[in-house]
Amino acid sequence: MERKHYKTIIFMLVLVFIITLGFIFARNTQASHKANLKEIQKNGEVTDMPNTIDTAAFAAGCFWGVEETFRQIQGVKNTTVGYMGGTTDNPTYKDVCTDGTGHAETVLIEYDPTEVSYNDLLKVFWDNHNPTTLNRQGPDIGTQYRSVVFYYKDDQKSAAEKSKDELQKSGKYSRDIVTQIIPAATFWKAEEYHQKYLQKHGLTHCDY
Repeated sequence: MERKHYKTIIFMLVLVFIITLGFIFARNTQASHKANLKEIQKNGEVTDMPNTIDTAAFAAGCFWGVEETFRQIQGVKNTTVGYMGGTTDNPTYKDVCTDGTGHAETVLIEYDPTEVSYNDLLKVFWDNHNPTTLNRQGPDIGTQYRSVVFYYKDDQKSAAEKSKDELQKSGKYSRDIVTQIIPAATFWKAEEYHQKYLQKHGLTHCDY
């Protein structure tokens, strides 16, 4: 009986030890995940985002101002400016400015859908540029300044089409909305000096 009782005690101690290890591992994993997320946000990295992060891409004129607008939105974790929708690989800013590559100045947005919805981002997009001017925003003229929603998923496409239709019917604009709603293509990151341009220079918007 004493030997059987001894074995029972050993078994219980081992079980408690295993459960304790599991609890410690779970806590460390959670802490590591939070630390990694903070590091990602601090460094502005585009890769290795947690699974809760979604991606959106918009073109609405000069990407300096567009990026700064979205960067201020709660739930937006990272913004990157670049070029999308063209016909050449690895375009430079100089290439795009020739109006011959077909790229649009684009802002790639990584956001947490539990904090900000795609519909919220669409509203910011529509509210912060004129979607009725073809290949132009303010004094900036060229196809690189066209209005585009680049969608990554079917539900983004549906949401963009619905919001565009509602805006057109609202009567806010007397002219037709010319915004393209097309599948996202390869995103080519712009030169580093373009990234967070307004923030770097202490500005909040482009001064035309």
